[in-house]
Amino acid sequence: MAIKRGVPAILKRKHRRLILLLACGLGLGSATALVLSAFRQNLVFFVLPSDLAAQHPSPERTLRLGGLVETGSVHRSTKGKEVDVRFRITDGHTAVPVTFNGVLPDLFREGQGVVALGTLGADGTFHASEVLAKHDETYMPKDVAEALKRKGLWNPAKGPPPPASTWNTLTVPVTTPAAAAPTASAGERQTGY
Repeated sequence: MAIKRGVPAILKRKHRRLILLLACGLGLGSATALVLSAFRQNLVFFVLPSDLAAQHPSPERTLRLGGLVETGSVHRSTKGKEVDVRFRITDGHTAVPVTFNGVLPDLFREGQGVVALGTLGADGTFHASEVLAKHDETYMPKDVAEALKRKGLWNPAKGPPPPASTWNTLTVPVTTPAAAAPTASAGERQTGY
């Protein structure tokens, strides 16, 4: 009489290997998703006041707001030992109200460049948890300089940036086709070699 063997109680070797590979893949995928999620939550983006007004980020998103402290906008109040400071950060087009509770850097003053770390409130006020000020009269944060160049408010080839007190009144220069400089044709361009 022939005995027919059924599926053994213990899985075959290749089935065990397949289950092990699937479990490892699931574990690796879960770990990758957790790491990417944590990384995204810890990213802090640099924005200008104009960008902030256009994007309307979510209130829980931490941002770095950079620009110049608007002249005449700094107001300080004390409640016991705590100092509450209200001021506006501008990029020449848009100004954002900022609140900060704490001690400001010694170099913080009106008309100077700052970068504030914090969140945007539902009322449009930026609530800063940290304020960084520039370290001398010629320094400008790289992100701020790049943004001002992009918006056409400053051309380093034409000299230093305009005085900080005039930044609220700056306008982007408009060029007309007649005023634009002629461009060289492909054969006339110098390669610089």
